[in-house]
Parts: sequence; C-alpha cells; structure tokens
Amino acid sequence: MKKLLIFLSLFLAVFSGLQAQEKHDRESHRQKIKALKVAYITEELNMNTRLAQKFWPIYNKYEEQKRELWRREHIDLDEAEKFTEAQAQEMLKEYLAVEKEEYIIKKQLFADLGKILTAREIIKLHKLEADFNKKLLKEYRTRKENNKK
Repeated sequence: MKKLLIFLSLFLAVFSGLQAQEKHDRESHRQKIKALKVAYITEELNMNTRLAQKFWPIYNKYEEQKRELWRREHIDLDEAEKFTEAQAQEMLKEYLAVEKEEYIIKKQLFADLGKILTAREIIKLHKLEADFNKKLLKEYRTRKENNKK
C-alpha cells in the first residue's frame, strides 16, 4: 500500500507539472511517463542494481521495437474511406505483418528475460505493464474530466 501511495504521489507530481504547461513537448511527456514506468517496474519487481543493469537494456530494446511497430500500424484512419480496394488490401497485409512481428519480438523478450528472471517474474512483469497502463489511462481520464469543469 505504501508503495502504491508513493507511486501515485510521484505520478500526480509529474502530471501536475505537465498540466501547468499549456504546450508541453510530446517527447518530454513520453520521457516522464517512461521514468514513472521504470520506477514502478523496478520497485514492484524488487530489482537490485545488478539486475536492473541487465534488465533495462533488454526491456528498452523491446519497447523501442514495439513503438516502431505501433508507428507502422497506426495511420490516419479518417483517410481509410478514400483508399482504393488495393490500398485497403495492402493495409490489411501490413496489419497482419505487424501482428506477426509483435509476437516475434514478445517471444524474443521472454527468451532474453528468461536468462535473468524466473518465469513467475516475467508473468508478474506482464501484469505490472497492464496495471501501469490502466493507472495511466485512469489518471489521464481524471485530468481530462477535471479540465472540462
């Protein structure tokens, strides 16, 4: 519980600073979220310095690969109605290719992490990622709702 309160306090402090800026830089915003995620995962997996030095290069490589796939997959869907059938077919092929690559990089991540973490810790990591994303989304929605008032 104490860990959660510390995390939420840190989370709120970072987002308060972000909200104070009218125009915040996306990269700065992304880096702050990444720092929160690093702190959260490191703490929840009880990583010591030695383990963290092995873990984060592997995980960061995976995250960057995943981000590149996301960029490939996300296009302006408002323009989709203007696509020809051939263009739409190509988009579907690309989507499936991205899905396949996501599976491959996730499989490689698990193999690489298996050298430094137990299977139970890898499963816990998977859950921590989902929990972090839920908290992030909840905080975003709360702030968005508060800004409307």
